[in-house]
Amino acid sequence: MNAYEFNKIAGWALSALLFVFGMQAAGEMFGGSHHGPVKAGYTLPAPKGGPAGTAPVVEAFNFAKVSEHFGKVTADAGKEIFTSRCFQCHTSDKGGAIKQGPNLHGVVGRDIGKGGGFTRFSKALADKGGKWDMASLANYLYDPKGFIPGNQMSFPGLKDEQELAALLTYMNSLADSPAPLPK
Repeated sequence: MNAYEFNKIAGWALSALLFVFGMQAAGEMFGGSHHGPVKAGYTLPAPKGGPAGTAPVVEAFNFAKVSEHFGKVTADAGKEIFTSRCFQCHTSDKGGAIKQGPNLHGVVGRDIGKGGGFTRFSKALADKGGKWDMASLANYLYDPKGFIPGNQMSFPGLKDEQELAALLTYMNSLADSPAPLPK
């Protein structure tokens, strides 16, 4: 048998295999599988607060829940949170450098959208008005985009009330004379 005849036989054999497996694949695509209906490999859990297929229930921010933790948390715990989540964009030392965001030394009591040696506040933040007290800081750190829509801070928010209270306790301590914590 010469090479030409071998190639013809191999071509017919491969064509037959292609036909068999091609028909099987076409049958599964158009007529269903012989293995039963296809189902997802992983079912996503239902959102908290509602059955599957409904929007999750979003709780409104409650500063009173955060203030319950003020006597139980320490500024040191808040400093750890600051170091892990805020330090990339902010400094906390008196007279510290300006990073992507303002220096936060003395932020409690400061005008919103001003100070800290920072000049690139977003229009939304600069137009907010008022002062950074513990309640406004808590609202902002809980949901920055929800509290001041249009601000430029990329932080997604801190939803854990105890961690938020610890961070606020630390931020309050960043002053020459810290304000008394809410009761």
